[in-house]
Amino acid sequence: MRTSRGRPLPFGATPNGRGTQFAVFSRHATAVSLLLFDSPRASRPSLEIALDPLLNRTGDVWHVNVEGVGAGTCYLYRVDGPNEPEKGHRFNPNKLLLDPYVKAVTGNFTWNLPDQMPKGIVVSDDFDWQGDRPLARPLRFTTIYETHVRSLTLSPTSGVAHPGTFRGVMEKIPYLQDLGITALELLPVQEFDELENTRVNHRTGERLQNYWGYNTITFFAPKGRYSSTGAMGEQVTEFKEMVRALHAAGIEVILDIVFNHTAEGDETGPTLCFRGFDNSIYYMLDEDNPRVYRNFSGCGNTMNCNHPILRTFIIDCLRYWVVEMHVDGFRFDLGSVLGRDREGRVMENPPILERIAEDPVLRQTKIIAEAWDAAGAYQVGSFPGGRWAEWNDKFRDDVRKFWRGDEGTVPHLATRISGSSDLYLRDGRKPFHSVNFISSHDGFTLNDLVTWERKHNEENGEHDADGATPDQSANYGVEGPTGDAGIESVRNRQVKNLLATLVLSLGTPMILGGDEFRRTQRGNNNPWCQNNEISWYDWRLLQKHSDVHRFTRELLAFRMRHPAFLRPEFYSGRNLRHDTIPDITWLTDAAEPADWAPGRRTLALLIDGNKSDIDADRDDNDILIMLNASGEPVLFTLAPVPQGKEAWHRVIDTALPSPRDIVLPGSEERVDHETRRLEARSTVVMLSR
Repeated sequence: MRTSRGRPLPFGATPNGRGTQFAVFSRHATAVSLLLFDSPRASRPSLEIALDPLLNRTGDVWHVNVEGVGAGTCYLYRVDGPNEPEKGHRFNPNKLLLDPYVKAVTGNFTWNLPDQMPKGIVVSDDFDWQGDRPLARPLRFTTIYETHVRSLTLSPTSGVAHPGTFRGVMEKIPYLQDLGITALELLPVQEFDELENTRVNHRTGERLQNYWGYNTITFFAPKGRYSSTGAMGEQVTEFKEMVRALHAAGIEVILDIVFNHTAEGDETGPTLCFRGFDNSIYYMLDEDNPRVYRNFSGCGNTMNCNHPILRTFIIDCLRYWVVEMHVDGFRFDLGSVLGRDREGRVMENPPILERIAEDPVLRQTKIIAEAWDAAGAYQVGSFPGGRWAEWNDKFRDDVRKFWRGDEGTVPHLATRISGSSDLYLRDGRKPFHSVNFISSHDGFTLNDLVTWERKHNEENGEHDADGATPDQSANYGVEGPTGDAGIESVRNRQVKNLLATLVLSLGTPMILGGDEFRRTQRGNNNPWCQNNEISWYDWRLLQKHSDVHRFTRELLAFRMRHPAFLRPEFYSGRNLRHDTIPDITWLTDAAEPADWAPGRRTLALLIDGNKSDIDADRDDNDILIMLNASGEPVLFTLAPVPQGKEAWHRVIDTALPSPRDIVLPGSEERVDHETRRLEARSTVVMLSR
């Protein structure tokens, strides 16, 4: 093989027709070698190319062009330099390293075996996208479905031919399309080591895993084990095929991405990539003792995200997923870490957050922050950087508490239903910047929220010490599953109440995958390590809880039919047009102005459907929503029918059996009475006509 000087950009391994250009950053290295392998399982390189620092180095970038090398070639690096942990340097020429920009990793290995280090793979970006582009759907028209690639289809009950893979996701597209979601948010798909967890399940003796994948090793590389066709670059093609198919069905792809830390852990962790290239650049180190890593992530280390080198790396990574992989957005795990400076202080205007928001390539990309971290930073409602949306955990907690029947929750619920203006109005953001959710991968599923009063994580091997406490849950009489029809009826109704509140609130709703058919994790609210039936979707529940599935599907369709729920601005609460009603009116169950008394567990709201209020090309129906979170029936006095309309028509009543719990368009039940009895713990929604 002939080599030539090469170029410092682009980073990574780039095939060029006659060979491949390699470029990697290391400021403090004294020697860098490129290792090429004949096969993924070769224990020794077929060729080791020592890069000449005078010829193959430009600034801090080491580079070389190798002729005769193309897509499918396996490679690693060997890097030498000062091994001085007391100064932050951890170079070790005995460690073989993955390229930080590698686009695929041999994914059929057990990590950290001394003679079987997974290798990087040279990947071509060529792919027939058939005209596909990211969909760029506005957030206010978006409904997110959060899921894990493997959990969605790994159970034998899923009925797919390729369980637990990107192709398995493709097989579920008709289901997702029928449900009515518009975006699929995937837990991390970048390469990670699922066998790094050393704990065992005390009940079964089974080795636990890092199942969720929040411990990334290579940020550009989709996980090889998620591919049904192979792990020698096929994972890249299969991911692209999945995105193309989802886009053809009108479904966007949002990736959960974990820039706050890497899988290299603390000072006792493995050297796989970043640590071996330039530890003092990539990580935040303790200023007084650089041997030790700052740990704002809770996972052993923290990436130095506002260092210029890391800022370039993050932007390059996001651009790659958008430009080459066609993804539509990102959810940034522990996003507040990205707002810390090199000493770990929370910054007022973090450069990387502003750069992501303002990057011209990413301007139509959805960017969603988990606006807190593991070291106490909490920025929900104040996340810096401009156009960021946020996971709104205050919505989650306030809605859960209201429906559990907690006192003093009604005014908080009203704020959440109306878009959380207390959080997003003051800095110019809109209701859709609030990503509303009741459940997510963190915490109970919706079913478990109404089935268990406390978490049951014993099988995680941490003596039930892990996972969030409390979870604002209730069991309604029995801890866990029950054959008691009365308790089960309450639980089913509460699931529908929570779903209705989520979907009919201003903001961007996110549904946890499987909640639409009451998926259970058996009371485990942190199954990050459970690659088994605890995490896998049991698709038999789709038939058992077909009423909840139907309710969810029709509820999502109802939201999309009514622009009043998709409005781009906050409710004013005032009569701006001097017509019959303001754009929203808050009422008691007696149809009087809401008094927000601490003891109240009921609320009604009347939404004006005038097109000028909701930024629509047509008038919508006026909408009356009544909520009863008490344990007793309550007689509601209906708000007067707005001027020009004849009567209220009932669409939703969660106390009624399916299919009357939500009726199809044209089948709404006319209501000629001035009152409506709301059963205990129920929601009623009416339209004016």
